[in-house]
Amino acid sequence: MRAQKPVSIPEEIEWTWEVRPPHPNANLPNVLLLGDSISRNYFPEVTKDLDGIANVYLYATSTSVGDPRLPKQIEGFAVMEHVSFRVVHFNNGMHGWNYAETQYKAAFPALLHSVRRLTGKNGALVWATITPVQDHAFNGATNARVDARNTISLAIVQGAHIPIDDQHALMMKHQDLYEDTVHFGPAGAAIMGDQAAETIRTELKK
Repeated sequence: MRAQKPVSIPEEIEWTWEVRPPHPNANLPNVLLLGDSISRNYFPEVTKDLDGIANVYLYATSTSVGDPRLPKQIEGFAVMEHVSFRVVHFNNGMHGWNYAETQYKAAFPALLHSVRRLTGKNGALVWATITPVQDHAFNGATNARVDARNTISLAIVQGAHIPIDDQHALMMKHQDLYEDTVHFGPAGAAIMGDQAAETIRTELKK
């Protein structure tokens, strides 16, 4: 029996969000945050923390692992920026709740392949775990499914010896800082950004 070809299951609103440094310093390494609105929220804090250390870029999208568009979007971003990244800090899993976890698992290696192509010969990857949601979150997001996706992704990235930024464990300690059912407010975003920046600094020193 032939495997079913993956198809896109669009959400009500689909989006991408790209930010690049206005004046990149050619003497500094390039760093990319690749994720969704969670990464977008802590991007300003990472940029502040890494000022004078790295040029920080952002590629955020609502497209989920499981959607065949995602690797193509990442490839298009790479062509547009034409930049080699010393570190790519990446995450995916807060969207695409119409994809089963079996589909998420089957498609995750394609994400990993696409992200690896963004780095140069000495580039490094960091995987950020999916953050918890409130019990009354919408669009199918539940903590049981977040945990399932984290289990799937961690098995794959740890098998590939990719460092982990455990944003999930971090924000389990700060559940008083939500601004809605999924996102954390400015104080939470600062905490997340500080930890993300620290994991990036660790890789830059290697």
